[in-house]
Amino acid sequence: MKVDVRDNNVDQALRALKKKLQREGVFREMKARRAYEKPSERRVREKQDAIRRARKAARKQAQREGLLPAPKPKLRPGAPGAPAPRAASGFSRD
Repeated sequence: MKVDVRDNNVDQALRALKKKLQREGVFREMKARRAYEKPSERRVREKQDAIRRARKAARKQAQREGLLPAPKPKLRPGAPGAPAPRAASGFSRD
């Protein structure tokens, strides 16, 4: 895995690396390998994951077909079109 550091901006490169690792599932794998998982526990977890994936796929399909409303878009602070952060009122609780 390779991440380029542009203009000595290590913070941006680190964020890009974390995002790539997250997409690849490295963090999930590290968490899973911290302790031994019994085969019976693994089967239960995998079955739950399969059910969760199936429900998510059915929900997405229903949204595409118009049976369910589309999810509301998440607003990120500082993004164009997002509401400005609220200014401090000068009132403090001490």
